[in-house]
Amino acid sequence: EIKGALYLTPTPDTMPKVKAHELRQQDKTELLKTLEELKTELSQLRVAKVTGGAASKLAKIKFVRKSIARVLTVYNQTQKERLRAHDWGKYKPTDLRAKKTRAIRRRLTKEQANKKTLRQIKKDRHFPLRKYAIKA
Repeated sequence: EIKGALYLTPTPDTMPKVKAHELRQQDKTELLKTLEELKTELSQLRVAKVTGGAASKLAKIKFVRKSIARVLTVYNQTQKERLRAHDWGKYKPTDLRAKKTRAIRRRLTKEQANKKTLRQIKKDRHFPLRKYAIKA
C-alpha cells in the first residue's frame, strides 16, 4: 500500500482524455475536427453496443460523450468571448446582455430618471433652495 497515492479509474486506450485547458489552445477548425472524430467514434461504439461488443467498449461510451460535451463547451465559450469583444452599437444580442432581473432591465436609466421638465428647470432657477444661518 502506497500512502498518498492517487487512484484513478483507467481511461480507454484509443483516445486520451480530452482536457479543457488543452482544448482552449486549439483554434475553431481544430476543435470542430476533434468534435467530428469523437462523434464518429461514438457512432462506432453504439454499433458495437448493438452487435454485442466488449464490455470495455460499452464503458467507453460515457467517456466519449463527456469528451464531446467538453469540446462543445469550450467551442461555445470561445465563440461567446469573440462575440462579446465585438462592438454592437446600440443593440447588443440578447444572450450577450447583462442578465440581472426583469425589473432592473426595464427600469429607467440614470439619465432618464434624473431628467427634468422645462417647467421644473425654470422653477428651480427662479426659486432656488433658501440658505439659512443657524445660530449656535
